[in-house]
Amino acid sequence: MTALEEAETSSLKLRYQDVLNRVRDCAASSNRTIDEIALIAITKTHPASVIQEAIKLGMTDFGENRVQEAETKIMEVGRNSARWHLVGHLQANKARRAVQLFDVIQSVDSISIAQRLERLCDELARPTLEVLIQVDLGQEETKTGVAEAELEELAAIINECSHLQLIGLMTLPPFFEELELVRPYFRQLRALRDELKSKGFFGASRGELSMGMTNDFPIAIAEGATMIRVGTAIFGARERIN
Repeated sequence: MTALEEAETSSLKLRYQDVLNRVRDCAASSNRTIDEIALIAITKTHPASVIQEAIKLGMTDFGENRVQEAETKIMEVGRNSARWHLVGHLQANKARRAVQLFDVIQSVDSISIAQRLERLCDELARPTLEVLIQVDLGQEETKTGVAEAELEELAAIINECSHLQLIGLMTLPPFFEELELVRPYFRQLRALRDELKSKGFFGASRGELSMGMTNDFPIAIAEGATMIRVGTAIFGARERIN
């Protein structure tokens, strides 16, 4: 390992440990433990070599936005070397590869994509596929997700599937300079999760809440997040891709 590589690994280790410490402190402030919160390391635009170093440091769950970008990295790192989450919008023509590559798809946002995933699981003989429904709470044109009014219908469709296993909800709220403005979105997602859970939609699962990223995960944890999606705080600024 070159001196530069050693320095980069050391920096990655320090950032990761800092995030873990912050997650632990935030959890304790809400009378929770760090074990209740899964850290999904977001690796979009970062190369496979970085993921390999992250695995050595103890990271187990990685999130990617694009199926095509993820495929190259997953093949290099190893399909079974980590737990892979798709957190970006899933295009219908990428669904087959997504079923083959990912352990969890966090961005199911329509009945049509749910039905396609179910059919592909059947074709590919995949017994189960864990999914989360992405809920559009901010109603921003640039972001996807199912409308709140259509959430229960989509959840019911997924629960009728033989292969898809609904384990929770995910949201990507608007970005605010004033972080407190994001809190109502997290509270709203928790309320929606609680309502679905009371109706038995998650079975024996606790009903995951995937919410909170580098800038706002402390608030998300305070509001009940069980999965946080952190990239920049761990890996530094993303490399630009065309």
